Amino acid sequence: MKLSFSDEDEKFRAEVALWLFENLVGEFEQLKFRGGPGDEHMFPLERKKWEQKLAQGGWTCIGWPKEYGGRGCSIEQQVIFNEEYARAGAPGRVGHIGEGLAGPTLIAFGSEAQKQKYLPGIAAGTALWCQGYSEPGAGSDLANVNTKAHFDEAKGKWIISGQKVWTSLAHESDYIFVIARTNPNSSAHKGLGFFLMKMDQPGIEVRGIRQLTGTSEFNEVFFDQAECDADDIVGQPGEGWAIAMGLLNFERGVSTLGQQMQFQNELNQIIDIAKANGKSQNPTIRQRIADAHIGLKIMRYNSMRMLSDTGDGGLQKEALIYKLFWATWHRDLGELAMDVLGPEAEILESGPYTLTRLQAMYLFVRSDTIYGGTNEIQRNIIAERGLGMPKEPKITA
Repeated sequence: MKLSFSDEDEKFRAEVALWLFENLVGEFEQLKFRGGPGDEHMFPLERKKWEQKLAQGGWTCIGWPKEYGGRGCSIEQQVIFNEEYARAGAPGRVGHIGEGLAGPTLIAFGSEAQKQKYLPGIAAGTALWCQGYSEPGAGSDLANVNTKAHFDEAKGKWIISGQKVWTSLAHESDYIFVIARTNPNSSAHKGLGFFLMKMDQPGIEVRGIRQLTGTSEFNEVFFDQAECDADDIVGQPGEGWAIAMGLLNFERGVSTLGQQMQFQNELNQIIDIAKANGKSQNPTIRQRIADAHIGLKIMRYNSMRMLSDTGDGGLQKEALIYKLFWATWHRDLGELAMDVLGPEAEILESGPYTLTRLQAMYLFVRSDTIYGGTNEIQRNIIAERGLGMPKEPKITA
């Protein structure tokens, strides 16, 4: 496991920090520490402009190969960028699904024509993407998708019908990648396709889902005979499952270190409040703060181990524990925040009576143990894929 950085890496760190210091000012200064969990609805237009500002500075897609608009940065440099980005309080990335999921998937599995068509917009920060995976009956059990796709010979297009749910930032996105069933007689992971679709077209309707925080960061997306160009299926019909699983490897990648720095920012705020209101003198609170600090360090060391040994380009089995660990840790941090705030946790600051950052965080993290695979599903994955234990018996009628 690599726990240190070279002199060249540290120079890169200084370059990142300086650029952020010089550019996260003026119209962008209001974006500091905004757009995180429970706050994704804030400043959407300004954060889109910030995405393009990053692109102009060469700070989008830094891990992509240079021929596709990236910098070809090493794993170490990607880690550094994500850490410094969060340390500077830079806003939540509206382009992260395109940069971190759609782009790497196209680079790995897409045709050259698809790469030329879609990657430049992602790298420029002008094309935003969302993910069409979960459905009302297929959340953590992704292989149960029922969205249908059939090829219309007369139109020369794929026709998509069905429903997706929990689609983050669908209302802000230009494109969506969709898992749909190309063989109506197939079941489970067989007979699936991976499609690239425009959001702004007849047959696609986005409906916001009001969350506990009062915001609508994610959505339902309905497809009613929506069209996808013949050339915009990645791979072949029936290969969708393998491509979808390849994409999930990218989801557990270097951005995890930036996520942890955001967690550190939240913990730092909690500690500052505890010092100011005297809760830091409470031995139980002190122990819980210490436990949160220790958990965050464990998270970092496991991530560094996970990223130090990627085998044949994929993450090793250690990566299976990451989602379960951070989701549970973050949920507990939200509860710690409310206990440190005390009675103030239940008081809204001032008109128009919006939630404070920590209040929004506390409410939002209730979902951390659900989205991206529930804690229960994560434990099954660890047991079956990581430890080789027998699969859970299926219940038949």
